[in-house]
Amino acid sequence: MGQQPTGIHHLAFMAGDIKKHIAFFSEVMGCPLVALFDMHGVPGGLHAFLRMNDHSYFSIVQLPDVDKIPIELGKTHSGTGALPCAPGTLQHLAFRADSDADLIAMRDRIRSHGVNVIGPIDHGMCRSIYFAGPDHMTLEVATSSEAIDPARWIDPTTLEKAGISAEEAERFKAPAAYSGPSPAPQPPYAADKPHMAYPEAQYRAMLAVPDEVITASASYTEPPVPAG
Repeated sequence: MGQQPTGIHHLAFMAGDIKKHIAFFSEVMGCPLVALFDMHGVPGGLHAFLRMNDHSYFSIVQLPDVDKIPIELGKTHSGTGALPCAPGTLQHLAFRADSDADLIAMRDRIRSHGVNVIGPIDHGMCRSIYFAGPDHMTLEVATSSEAIDPARWIDPTTLEKAGISAEEAERFKAPAAYSGPSPAPQPPYAADKPHMAYPEAQYRAMLAVPDEVITASASYTEPPVPAG
């Protein structure tokens, strides 16, 4: 059984105008729209999926009045791949191209829609182009011809800057496999662990409910359009 992610199933971005995002990622980026439906369990929410391949999708969410939330460069958004934003926010997103030729083809496609693109730039581990998307997204397309070699790309001086000891680095390079029970029991609530931002009483109640009850009560399995 796999104990690590094997890729990205979908990336979900918030949109002030979901149509604008769908148009960009379909027409400019070439990703076909494959799903658009009322977001499951979220009143007023719209949820879109655009296909990158059979295993990965680009997702867009629109919720009521999010277009009224201000974008603040340096806080909510970075604006470029070299500038800051608040911890926990996405600094930039890099899509994958299969080859250098595909990278140039993506650059040309994006430019043909009037969107400025910088690059390609060779970073050694990958070659990249850079551009912006709707709502100040900072976007990249990158390609690599070989896997990243940790022996060449984990810099001991940078480990020190990150506060990572040599012993910790060895653990991080070879994460220990999980060998405990399955299903694993829900751990007790601990304030020092990451938590989702539900109201605390509701969240703790959800954590106390057996997994199978959550699955049965919160699942939506049928597409919104009946089979023809």
